[in-house]
Amino acid sequence: MTLLPRFQLRACLALALALSLAMPAMAAKGLDAQTLVRLERVSDPRLSGDGKHLLYALRETDMAQNKGINGLWIAGADGSNPKRLISKGQSASNARFSPDSQHVYFLSTRSGSSQIWRIALSGGEAEQISEFALDVGSFVLSPDGANLVFSAEIFPECGADFSCTSKRLTATAESKQTGTLHDQLFIRHWDSWANGARSQLFLMSLDAPAAPRLLTRNPAGAAFDGDVPSKPFGDDSEYTFSPDGKTLYFSARAAGKTEPWSTNFDLYQLPLTADAQAKNLTAANTAWDAGALVSPDGKKLYYRAMRRASFEADRFAIMERDLASGSTREVAPDWDHSADTLSISADGKTLYTATDQLGQRPLFAIDVRSGKAKTLSGPGSVGAFTVNKNTLIFVRDDLASTGQLFKTAPLGGAITQISEFNRTLLSGVTMGESEQFTFKGWNDELVYAWLVKPVDFDPSKRYPIAFLIHGGPQGSFGNHFHYRWNPQTYAGQGFAAIMVDFHGSTGYGQKFTDSISGDWGGKPLVDLQKGLHHALDKYPFLDGSRACALGGSYGGYMTNWIAGAWPDGFKCLVTHAGIFDKRFMAYSTEELWFSEWENGGVAWDRVAEIEVDNPVNKVKSWSTPMLVIHGMRDFRVPFEQGIAAFTALQRKGIQSKFLWYPDENHWILKPENSILWHTTVNDWLHQHLDEKANK
Repeated sequence: MTLLPRFQLRACLALALALSLAMPAMAAKGLDAQTLVRLERVSDPRLSGDGKHLLYALRETDMAQNKGINGLWIAGADGSNPKRLISKGQSASNARFSPDSQHVYFLSTRSGSSQIWRIALSGGEAEQISEFALDVGSFVLSPDGANLVFSAEIFPECGADFSCTSKRLTATAESKQTGTLHDQLFIRHWDSWANGARSQLFLMSLDAPAAPRLLTRNPAGAAFDGDVPSKPFGDDSEYTFSPDGKTLYFSARAAGKTEPWSTNFDLYQLPLTADAQAKNLTAANTAWDAGALVSPDGKKLYYRAMRRASFEADRFAIMERDLASGSTREVAPDWDHSADTLSISADGKTLYTATDQLGQRPLFAIDVRSGKAKTLSGPGSVGAFTVNKNTLIFVRDDLASTGQLFKTAPLGGAITQISEFNRTLLSGVTMGESEQFTFKGWNDELVYAWLVKPVDFDPSKRYPIAFLIHGGPQGSFGNHFHYRWNPQTYAGQGFAAIMVDFHGSTGYGQKFTDSISGDWGGKPLVDLQKGLHHALDKYPFLDGSRACALGGSYGGYMTNWIAGAWPDGFKCLVTHAGIFDKRFMAYSTEELWFSEWENGGVAWDRVAEIEVDNPVNKVKSWSTPMLVIHGMRDFRVPFEQGIAAFTALQRKGIQSKFLWYPDENHWILKPENSILWHTTVNDWLHQHLDEKANK
């Protein structure tokens, strides 16, 4: 190789510098929908009993099949040497280590239906453990590995005769008569029509296989009048064994005809003897009891309990029950947080849970004796975790990062990231910088909010605003990497994203959460108005004349409400699965406890209260261009709410579009549908917010 003389090298470097200064800078690539839907999503980490292995699920997107594939991976307990446990392209769920740490049990549909499979860690192919005529929904292994309890949907009169249920389902599918007769609610729930089948629990022996035994029975021997686990989102966290494997604890709502307006879930104790009956442990509490967890010594039962019946967003307190005496106490009465799924340390002295806190979602360690809570996970949102005697593993994401696995000590200490998911997919992607700010909202009370700056941010420029409004309404838009409502997708389009955790949001104490009930259009609207005005004053690069408000569910309601109550606030609006008529919503949504609590009672007794902040009553004042989006399988906020909003817009001559999906529910889940959603929304924002559109 020939080296250039020093003066020639200096000349070349000078020329290169001049050329680089003369050329326009390459614009950074932000997060787009095509990348978002392809991102790997880690979940459900599990440490083996011997402490040597870490098992986790990793969702990958198969664009050809237009769906996510949940793969299983196994690594060392420190995350080292990760490898697939099942072949690429195969999907599995509910993966659990056997008590002896020699096998992994999981659910798979590879045989044509959802069945239980097992694979040895020493190698070899997976073997099918169950071969039932019905799908297995979930399962829990007994502590000695001899038995498992699983869930399956049956017709109550069929009991444990799975062929009876299967034949009835087949006969219905093949019948030329398509009508269905109901005599009570639910007639439909979330995105499925009721057919009379119930999710129930069954006991299956692994040592001496025999016909499974129905466990969830009433005193007459018939199937339990309720779903165990609950539908539509219940899983194996709703039932558990005692440490000796002789007793099962489960959560159920046996409400009969009152089921659609009851949140009265109770905890049951069921000895696993042939003729035992389940005992209701929490009958005295008419609100929600959930998440049974038995102490390692088998003497205490820990669970989460609400106090107010029919209120799904009440605070979940952590309760302790002495199983010998039946006495109960609240573990951390001064901790003003609502606990999520619980786990317990090997010595029984510490409980673990993740929950919202001031725009974050940390993992907490709670001392059982004193109730003192300690945060363990740092900034961001913890989605799942697993703990043993020596190690705590958790999944954490934030506004700039997808979920990653982190390791720390069970009581806290140095935190180490042990995964690098999506490194390749995001190698050329720049995330917008984020920061949290506070302001005085309704009644001058402190309110928290987030700002995400546009990619390629230049403080000398002014940027249009995507004003995101969360659903729930008892929810939060915090330091979290969302796979549907992700502010980075707007930052990547050149917008600044603002998210206000208005009155009613979670993570700021139960009083703050309660404040929205009965006042949907009041305090939250004031917070949103003050939050936007504060941001405009604080950040001179924000262009308040070019702002669009977007929201889904309650956020969609608020967008519809803004259209009439704040008609000059925005250049455009986007309402996804939004409530247009609160009164009709009260008569058509499936979970009636929601609307009845929020309205203060049944609709016919609360007409005046419902109409105070009902968007349909302010349509006369609507004038802002609006994009309406709705899924036809949305039974939470029925599809007709979206049609009605679009009809009003069209009849008034307001610029509007209607995007609907025949195969989506309250959420847009299929990858290609998500891409269409984002493309349509982004086009709408650019149409109304780009500088050329405002000249």
